Amino acid sequence: MSVGFEYVQLLTPKVLSARRRSAPGRGRWGRFAMILGVGAAAWPVIYVTLARLLRTLRGVEEVGPLLASKLLALALLVFLGMLLLSNLIAALSSFFLSRDLPWIRAAPVDWLSVYLARLTETLVSSSWMVVLMLVPMLAAYANVYDGGWLFLALSVGALVPFLLIPAALGSAATLLLVRVFPARRSKDILGVVAIVAVVLMVFLLRVLRPERLVNPESYRNLVDFMAALRGPSSPWLPSQWGADALAGFLHGSFDPFLLILLWTTAAGTVTVGAMLHRSLYASCFTRAQEGNENRIRRNAGWIWFERALRTAPIQRQQLVLKDVRIFFRDSTQWSQLIILGVLVVVYVYNIQVLPLNSGEMITRYLVTLVVFLNLALSGFVLAAIAARFVFPALSLEGQTLWLLGSAPLRPETILGAKYWVGAVPLTALAVILTGATNLLLGVPAGLAVLSLASIVGLSLALTAQALAWGVYYPEFESENAAQIPTSIGGLLFMLGAVVNLGAVLAVQIWTLRGYLMSGLPGREPRDPLLWEIGLALGGTLLLCLAAGILPYRAAVRRLGRLGG
Repeated sequence: MSVGFEYVQLLTPKVLSARRRSAPGRGRWGRFAMILGVGAAAWPVIYVTLARLLRTLRGVEEVGPLLASKLLALALLVFLGMLLLSNLIAALSSFFLSRDLPWIRAAPVDWLSVYLARLTETLVSSSWMVVLMLVPMLAAYANVYDGGWLFLALSVGALVPFLLIPAALGSAATLLLVRVFPARRSKDILGVVAIVAVVLMVFLLRVLRPERLVNPESYRNLVDFMAALRGPSSPWLPSQWGADALAGFLHGSFDPFLLILLWTTAAGTVTVGAMLHRSLYASCFTRAQEGNENRIRRNAGWIWFERALRTAPIQRQQLVLKDVRIFFRDSTQWSQLIILGVLVVVYVYNIQVLPLNSGEMITRYLVTLVVFLNLALSGFVLAAIAARFVFPALSLEGQTLWLLGSAPLRPETILGAKYWVGAVPLTALAVILTGATNLLLGVPAGLAVLSLASIVGLSLALTAQALAWGVYYPEFESENAAQIPTSIGGLLFMLGAVVNLGAVLAVQIWTLRGYLMSGLPGREPRDPLLWEIGLALGGTLLLCLAAGILPYRAAVRRLGRLGG
């Protein structure tokens, strides 16, 4: 059989499985309608917001086009980092841990067909969310700069190799890791490498020092400002090639060499990956089937944790201990706490370096707005953490869910244990993050209390929402916990969390509008009134209660039906 025919045959079961999951019946029409509704609401928001920003930049001579190009390059750089990380994780599952691999290895199938099929599976599973984000962004650029259909066709021509390069690199890196390190430690090493990659990417973005762009006093003239705006940009990154090609087409200076460079680099990475696969895959697959040993030692911290749970009912106590043990036994989960720590430190540092003491450049009005921006960013960070650690909680039970369902356990007991395992550390992180940033910003006492109460309410509500979406959209067949948040349910949870966060901010800004307007020039500044703080706090807590209790109860009912 030809390679093309075998390639299609290997992908056919995946396509049929995806079609079966999306087929109508058993409530799937409602699920499909929900996905379309959320997508229809998210795409216009991204498109309208970016289009308005680009129209504003287009009206600024010299600096405007450069800023628009820089924004596109920065977005593609962030997406490139996300793709590298997700492909590293996805390749381990698709090439080494998938359940159908033993049958494929025993079948008379050409090695190139297997490589191309698994590379396609890795590419699709790790890139679909990035594509969904890029569609409204590129449409906004095409509309504002009159790119037309030619720009959209060029975008497709640049996007395909841009997605293919990190997929091939991630697959090759995973193969080398499994080959070099002992098989039982391959997942651990892969997790460490992924963490190092994320840390380096965050450090690189921090070195760029974007706060300089909001402080013109640090530049002697416009020439220095333009020079800082043009750099740093690396000619070695595919994200920069794609951004320069697309921006050059919009500004009338398209260079076809950049497109050729993208495609030749993609072809080269796929070729190198295929050669490595042919030479190393057989031995690496054998080594990857060995088991992994890991256990938790009963140190002082663990003994203290067990004592702290003694006041809880025995059933919930044992469920919590089980979930915590599973979390720390899986290095692909606990190792990501390092990434979380780096992100928190960088976030707090960014707040510290804001030019809030630069005289009249930043007014009292803008300082107040930073408080609400801090709440929005903190809430988004908490939503991302909940999507990674709380949303997969039920899916990670896998085939053992039937055991919990057959045990004398009520659904609210099972879900309650998972809720508090996620809610307690998430709330603690929220309080630390918000308290530290409020202290650095010098927030008044009333606003500090409001922001702390808001972030606690949001963390509790987001935990309940993450569990609810995880119960309604479980991924029991996933071989890797890091892939579960990238599913449709994870995307819906993130969009719902953004809506919840936006509603809280809208209530607070509307309630405190008198205080916010008092900071504008020509108005007498004043502190927020007590009734304003109380009304904003009451509205926030009501929203968080509704956004937490209703999804939690729905999840309990759904879990009862799953267990039955």
